[in-house]
Amino acid sequence: MTNLLTANTAPVTTLSSPRISQRYLSLDVLRGLTIALMVVVNTPGSWANIYAPFAHAAWHGFTPTDLVFPTFLFVVGNAMSFSMRKFETLGNEAFLKKVFKRTFLIFMIGVFLQLFPFVVHTPEGGYAWKNFAEMRIFGVLQRIAICYCIASLVVYYLRFRGAVIFSVVVLLGYWAAMYFFGDAADPYSLEGNAALKFDLLFLAPQNLYHGFGIPFDPEGMFSTFPAVVNVIGGYFAGVFIQKQGNTKSTVTKLLLAGVALLCAGLLWDTQFPINKPLWTSSYVLYSVGWDLLLIATLMLLIEVAGYKKWTYFFEVFGRNPLFIFAMSALVIKTLSFIRVGEISLNSWIYQHGFLTWSEGKNASLLFALAYMLTMWLIGYIMDKKKIYVKV
Repeated sequence: MTNLLTANTAPVTTLSSPRISQRYLSLDVLRGLTIALMVVVNTPGSWANIYAPFAHAAWHGFTPTDLVFPTFLFVVGNAMSFSMRKFETLGNEAFLKKVFKRTFLIFMIGVFLQLFPFVVHTPEGGYAWKNFAEMRIFGVLQRIAICYCIASLVVYYLRFRGAVIFSVVVLLGYWAAMYFFGDAADPYSLEGNAALKFDLLFLAPQNLYHGFGIPFDPEGMFSTFPAVVNVIGGYFAGVFIQKQGNTKSTVTKLLLAGVALLCAGLLWDTQFPINKPLWTSSYVLYSVGWDLLLIATLMLLIEVAGYKKWTYFFEVFGRNPLFIFAMSALVIKTLSFIRVGEISLNSWIYQHGFLTWSEGKNASLLFALAYMLTMWLIGYIMDKKKIYVKV
């Protein structure tokens, strides 16, 4: 079964698209680049020492790190553009079975990562089971699973025009809901936003993320709806590239579309601020705009100009994306759980390794890069042995 992140980008036909004879290496590279950056931003040596580009905006605003997750969703949509035609030939029942199975598996992998390592250290020096009733329900993989599911159903049943209408209605409807149901004084604040109010109708505060100082989940239920549009945007881009081919004209059109969405996002930002934790509609347009610029630039370098020798590094990440992402979380959690005296093993490695020959933000970044390269080595060995983990 083809993984939703690693759909073979060899030539296939897609919804109403002609069969063409080109491979889109740039899509593989974008997928790998996204995984590599996600590992780097998730595993600094010290969260207190991070260069600004590798940290999320505190609330409203946008940094390069705020582009990583929506790009993950964008490449899911890219992969869908190659697999949807095959889904069409399966029939309705088989299509639904595949989509729901993938959704369930990816969601549950996300839940597993939330629970791992299942036990906690006690003050007495022993171990105790985690309180599963207080676990966080949603997270990165859970959002990916839900967005993939909804986007697949939309493009399969509603087709192109219906998917466009769906996207417009969702983005405008989300804006309206956030404005009218948020606190009148500041509807887009951390404490008074409608996404939090909606999530609390279905989830207890202890089941939400607490990293903002209060129970609020940036991957919560309500804000997942606009995130679906990031997947649909990636799908549209993939279909367009297949139809138009690897040409300068295609690159130019993608660049123009990207600039148009960036401008639209910035214009909307004046009324509905660009905000990743709320996943605002302006943030969707702005992030898809950047993704179009990225894929156009990669196409220009790789497909049009033919500079391909540098791409293998990112292809390694792109060939086992879900596995490498999950492995990166499992390994760092294991290192954090193991104790060396009074500190965790990963802190010990950071202090007795990286801080001995570097300091501050440099040491923290070097730890993240070294960890990313370790994950790459795992992916490299798997690729050489032709081991590809698919869901």
